[in-house]
Amino acid sequence: MSNTAPQVRKAVIPAAGFGTRFLPATKAQAKEMLPIVDKPVIQYVVEEAVASGIEDILLVIGKGKLAVEEHFSRSDDLEHRLAEKGDESTLAAMRALAEMANIHYVWQHDRNGLGGAVLRAKSYVGDEPFAVLLGDTITQGPRPVTKQLLDVYQQYGETVIGVQEIPADQVSAFGVVGGDEVAPDTFRITEMVEKPAVADAPSSMIIAGRYILPVGMFDALERTPSGKGGEIQLTDAIQLLLRERDGYALRMDGQRYDVGNKLDFIKTNLIFGLEREDTRADLRAFLRTLDV
Repeated sequence: MSNTAPQVRKAVIPAAGFGTRFLPATKAQAKEMLPIVDKPVIQYVVEEAVASGIEDILLVIGKGKLAVEEHFSRSDDLEHRLAEKGDESTLAAMRALAEMANIHYVWQHDRNGLGGAVLRAKSYVGDEPFAVLLGDTITQGPRPVTKQLLDVYQQYGETVIGVQEIPADQVSAFGVVGGDEVAPDTFRITEMVEKPAVADAPSSMIIAGRYILPVGMFDALERTPSGKGGEIQLTDAIQLLLRERDGYALRMDGQRYDVGNKLDFIKTNLIFGLEREDTRADLRAFLRTLDV
């Protein structure tokens, strides 16, 4: 346990997948650019990192991802048009979007799994701990979920994985973490299993797409053999590290929205639309008209 853990100053957001489950919508754009109401998924993720105190962010992108770069860049033409229209609130929002963080990019030319994507961040992160936020997963809570993980990291100075409790009969679709509770909602990890049979699952806590990874993670990734699909799996690298040192899981206080598949993407749009003042009443009235 360490109360003097090095500060986490950088975040890595992998966003290089093909998004094949959303074709043809993702043929020429990243699935992370698909909107939840009026904001692309990846913007929610970047905003979470910033709200957690991390403003130095690396996006790992792939082919067809230039829209991601353009989204977080200034657009003089757009800003000029908004100014001419007198739309000061939208103009301010567009400028704030481009200035919210120091965003960097690295390309993942060969799709080599989540572990391979994270390994592309080695030269950017250097010999520091860092956060990883999956680019197709949104979280909401009373405090940013990444900040919750950072608080646990500051206490222990080791790997921290965000987990969410789900019904036990659904765990076979996810990575599952088992552990011994060492503090309320905080567990020292004893086991990690990828998509176990329900009877073999060590718990009903699934990995929620948020990680704090310590110094030494890149060495573990480089020592990790290719796993499922011939790719480097981040879970395998974390397990390798856990053989040598402790790691922790935090049962996050909040909700996770995996928008990497069509059904959950539609559900998330409905949930977020019902939360917004400008769409709530009309959307609720529309839903009542559906004969479903």
